[in-house]
This record gives sequence, C-alpha cells and structure tokens, in this order.
Amino acid sequence: MTSCQGTNTTSFKTALGDVRTVFPGDADYPAASASYNLRFEVNPFAIAFPTDTQQVSIAIKAGAENNLRVVARSGGHSYIANSLGGKNGSFVVDLSQLKAITIDPVTFNADIETGNRLGDIDLALNEQGRGLPHGRCSFVGIGGHSGEFGGWGFPSRMWGLTLDNILSATVVLANGTVVTASEESHSDLFWGIRGASPSFGIVTSIKFHTHPIPSGGTHFALFWDMDIATATSTFASFQSFALSPSLPTTFGGEIGVLKGSAHGRVTILFFGSYFGSSDQAEFNRTVEPFLSGLPEPDVHLGSMLVSGTWVEVLEAAALPTGNLSTIGRKDSNDTFYAKSLMTPQDVPLTMEAIGDMMEYLGTTGFESDLFWAVEIELYGGVDSAVNAVPLNSTAFGHRNTLFTFQLYTSTLNSLPPFPNEAFGLVDGIVTSITSNMPDDWNFGAYPNYIDDRLQDWQRLYYGEHYSRLEKLKGSLDPSDVFQFPISIEEPDTPYIYF
Repeated sequence: MTSCQGTNTTSFKTALGDVRTVFPGDADYPAASASYNLRFEVNPFAIAFPTDTQQVSIAIKAGAENNLRVVARSGGHSYIANSLGGKNGSFVVDLSQLKAITIDPVTFNADIETGNRLGDIDLALNEQGRGLPHGRCSFVGIGGHSGEFGGWGFPSRMWGLTLDNILSATVVLANGTVVTASEESHSDLFWGIRGASPSFGIVTSIKFHTHPIPSGGTHFALFWDMDIATATSTFASFQSFALSPSLPTTFGGEIGVLKGSAHGRVTILFFGSYFGSSDQAEFNRTVEPFLSGLPEPDVHLGSMLVSGTWVEVLEAAALPTGNLSTIGRKDSNDTFYAKSLMTPQDVPLTMEAIGDMMEYLGTTGFESDLFWAVEIELYGGVDSAVNAVPLNSTAFGHRNTLFTFQLYTSTLNSLPPFPNEAFGLVDGIVTSITSNMPDDWNFGAYPNYIDDRLQDWQRLYYGEHYSRLEKLKGSLDPSDVFQFPISIEEPDTPYIYF
C-alpha cells in the first residue's frame, strides 16, 4: 500500500462519521497542511482533528480501510514533514484537540494527552511543584518529542530523556484497537513506542513519572568571538569539563558555534541551565573549572545570566521569545536542513577532529551566505541519567553518548527557496569530524533531528535495535498503515506478537 489512488472519498467520509476532517479545496486546508520546515511542500489526502481516543480509532480504521498511509501529528515539528506524511497523499491524524493534563494528587504521576505542547505542560506541572525533562522549544508536541525518538533537554542529565519517564501509554493500533502499553501489558509495544512510536500506532495519552522541581537555578548564555586555535582549545576544555567526575548532573549545557566576526574566526556560545537553587554562587562554582581558562564573555554578543525559580529558568531558556505558554500564539516556520551526530563517551573527540571542525567553520562557514549553527549538546558525563538506563530497556539506541551535535543551516529570511549548496555545507561539517576519528568509531545519529538524506539511517538512528523494531512492525502493522519517510520497515518474516 503506497498510494491513495482509487480512494473513494465518499465512502471515506462516511467511515469518518463525526470526526472533523479537512480536505484539499477546503478553506482550512492551506493552513492545516503547512509544513514547519518550508523546504517541504506536502499535500495530504486529508487531515482529521479527532477530539478523543475513540475518534482517533475511527480515523485510523477509515484510513486503513481506504488504503491510505496514516500518520500522527502532535506538534508538527518534524524536520522532514513526516507529520504530514513526508510525501503527498497521506492521511494525517492531528492530535491538537487532545489537551487534557491530569496529575494524581498522591503519586504526582501525570496523564498527558499528546496534543499538548511542551511549554504548556511545564506551566501545568509547575503548579503542582513538578517537572519533566525535555527540550526548550515551547511549541514542540509531547507525542513526537517523547515517544517518537527521545526528548533531550537541559534537565536530562539529572532526570533522563523524556521517554525515560514514561510509565504507560494509550495506543491506537493499525486495526483501530485501543491498548494500554506498559511494562506489565503489551510490553514489546511499550518498548517500541519509547523510541519509534509513530511506526507502530498513534499514542493519544501518556502517563509520566514527574519529578519534584528544584528550588531554583540559573540559565546562562555566554558568548566569545575567537580565532580557530582558541576555539579549538576551548571546546577541548569543555570536553574535559564534561568528563570530569566532579560535574554534577544538575548541570545541563552545550557549546554552540556560529559565524565569527571575520574569516578565520568563530563565535563560541556556552549555554544551558544549572538546577539547584537560585543562588548564583552555586552555578559559578560548578562552571568555574571551565570558565577559569577563558576571557570574560562578550556582553555585546548577548551574554546573559538569569537566576530564579524553576519556571523562571525554563522561561529564560524557552524558544521562541522566552515564553512557555503557546495559547493564542502562532508557531514559527523555517526553511532549513539539519543533520546530527551522536558521539560515544568511551571514544572522545580527538584534537584533530575538533580542530578541523573549527577550521572548516571559520573558513568555509564564514564564506557562506546562509545562517548556520552547530549545537553540541551534553548528554553524558559521570552519572548522567541518560546513559544510566540499560541500552535494551527502550528502543532508543544510544546509551553511551557524550555529545549530540545538531548541525543546522537555514535561509536568512527563513523562507524558500533553499539552495542546494547548503547541503554540502552541512555535510562538510560532519566529514571534518568523522574523517579525524578511528575507522571503527561507533557514532550514531539522533532521530528527533531527522535527516531525509542520511545514508545507513537504520543503524545510525537505532543501532542494534533495528532488527527487533522490524519484527515488531511486521507483527503490529503488517499492512504498513503507519508509513512515512524513514519509518520502520517491515521484515521479511514477521514474528508472532503476544
């Protein structure tokens, strides 16, 4: 089943019943079908807006019975428009009407429907003194961010990935059956949805273990304009800092690299959040081993320190515009291409790899007319909660990660067209690193920064878990209803799922 040709629209609409659905030609269709990444223009066959799990079930059955590819859209932030099907003719089940958040007053476990955005979840949990680890983009949907492929954020070194905090989930399967997946029930499905959920079903609600929030913290963003040699030594020092046994898990941060002021220079950004208390002295003691070897940050480039409560720190870090609430606000779009690189903790980056990357960014990068950024996120370090989870506990395939690189380039006005030379710019950054590492270097890629040009994506995204994911796909969705670019493929011989 690879196309929607021959679908009887009349019978399809009848099967949908009362589920509100938008079709091409409807007034709402252009806005409903717009991609977050404007590099992609995708025309779905239809977009449904169910209001509860039962309506999701009705929608999936209607799509499957009419030979349509079915995809879920939680926040719609897929880098390659997978939440629109990734190619024309898919049936999108948009979850934006599923907004309930219920927090148990005794356990503080939270049932969160998957139409919720991260910023609104933060505000609801904060009212109960609770929190979750996740990224800082307020408009990202919890469904894709958590169950899809991971969910990293500044609190992750102390609390793990978003998916590590899932206790159970309500899942609608390809035949419309509604199940609760947990360690005790449908455990294989529970394993698979924590790392690859959109290939197996549509998750409508997730029960999370939440955490008592720290009393406060500090968000920081510190900038320097550096020559290539200084930038190289600075990042090498950050790698040593990240591997220090004295670095607490309450520190979450990254290094960013941006275009510098002149050829042969780059801008270095050190930013993140420290969670402990609003006493900035605690933050200062934590980062002093790294900052002591650097000049004073350049305030003219935007350096800042914000100390305050848990929610004030989240707001300071939040994108866009430092505002957590998404209610009544419009999401932003961009025209971009991104790649990722996950580096193993047991084989740190060599000085040659760091130096060649900075050389490339300070020369070839400076000459580019595009906006570009390299974000080097700290996953690992001693006692990191991300790497403490046993590899086979979830479908997430990288539990020995020190850094995840997000390599990003976009048009200056965030609008199409996107130039072909931009792909080569990003590919060159990756090559500058990998060509200076051992031939057997076991690096990976992060599927939340999904790349439609990535070769060997099965191994790079999922590692040794891919064959198990294939078997699970063959068992749960043998007709490949949930299909999109870089979805889990069907195996040659499905196994029996219990």
